[in-house]
Amino acid sequence: MADLSTTFLGIKSPNPFWLASAPPTDKAYNVERAFEAGWGGVVWKTLGEEGPPVVNVNGPRYGAIFGPDRRLMGLNNIELITDRSLEINLQEMTEVKKRWPDRVIIASIMVPCEEEAWKAILPRVEATGVDGIELNFGCPHGMSERGMGAAVGQVPEYIQMVTEWCKKYYSKPVIVKLTPNITDVRYPARAAKAGGADAVSLINTINSIVSVDLDNFAPVPTIDGKGSHGGYCGPAVKPIAMNMVAEIARDPETAGLPISGIGGINTWRDAAEFISLGCGNVQVCTAAMTYGFKIVQEMISGLSEWMDEKGYESIDDFMGLATPNVTDWKNLNLNYVTKAKIDQDLCISCGRCHIACEDTSHQAITNMVDGLRKFEVIDEECVGCNLCVNVCPVDSCITMEQISGVDPRTKKEIDPNYANWTTHPNNPSAVTEPAE
Repeated sequence: MADLSTTFLGIKSPNPFWLASAPPTDKAYNVERAFEAGWGGVVWKTLGEEGPPVVNVNGPRYGAIFGPDRRLMGLNNIELITDRSLEINLQEMTEVKKRWPDRVIIASIMVPCEEEAWKAILPRVEATGVDGIELNFGCPHGMSERGMGAAVGQVPEYIQMVTEWCKKYYSKPVIVKLTPNITDVRYPARAAKAGGADAVSLINTINSIVSVDLDNFAPVPTIDGKGSHGGYCGPAVKPIAMNMVAEIARDPETAGLPISGIGGINTWRDAAEFISLGCGNVQVCTAAMTYGFKIVQEMISGLSEWMDEKGYESIDDFMGLATPNVTDWKNLNLNYVTKAKIDQDLCISCGRCHIACEDTSHQAITNMVDGLRKFEVIDEECVGCNLCVNVCPVDSCITMEQISGVDPRTKKEIDPNYANWTTHPNNPSAVTEPAE
């Protein structure tokens, strides 16, 4: 049976599934129930400095995007950091860590961008005995307007500076949580590494307005007739998160920097994809808020069964295997030619492939053959875009198959050798020989 245990920054966890810093990790009651359900670790909801706690709104805090059958695809939240006192949080963290020594507890922290503020809180957090800290440089609303969260995460120099303070005043692992609300995530990741960060975690939520109430013309969630931008999370953000993870994993300046993957992880498969891109573990929030803490049991069993099927004995066996296969467009093989093929035995004649191709693509699928309703690919027109595969409601009914010989569309012999845009004759900057 596959071993799902992980060691991340020297911190041992029974599995790679951690709850992200959010309402599910706001108090001991939640965290202990999560551990009972099987979660390997938690990142405690973000702590603020000592003094009057942060004030959250007393009304709706979430907006949503739904898929078919009202399946939750994304949440927009205007939640702030913990509204419980620092002292109570630290006391509960201490007690829970003593009761659950085999589970991971990471303290998320957000205080003003001043050295004295970090110097004051870090020894108190260390005294709890938790396993490490995560610097919340990602929150895009409320706190960022006060000079914290994403306001720090969008400035690499601030990231490096605060990280250096934390490494100075704290002896355990320091994880820097990155904001996606930036043009190029590699720069803040590089800054975190330069500041001595032991790892990065990403992504935090994406700045967003998910909908407008057309009765009162205010963003949702609406508070007394007004709405605000918030943080977008859930399954819909997964593609953005994975791209940013891959950018850091394959950047020569940050390659090898440990990564905790966050963003839209809803199933064991999502987790496996993040790990294959180089993540040492994953953090989950929206899935738990949607289905409850026991969703982790499906994630654990699903990942374990898949690993057994593939012959992977540990997480390390497949961690990072996808990273070398992520490349820039210019390096893709232009001599790799495919055509769509429709399995007539599986086809239900719905016509979606034809409509999509006829109206928006390359007019490469018939709807009539010899006077009968039938859908076939016209190889002379097919460019291999695979739009038809993605709109077909029947799994594996349409497949993409590589061809050789003469391409019916271009009437040219397909060169079996690899060639990319850097050497293509249409490229005004083409090189004579491909780069090694």
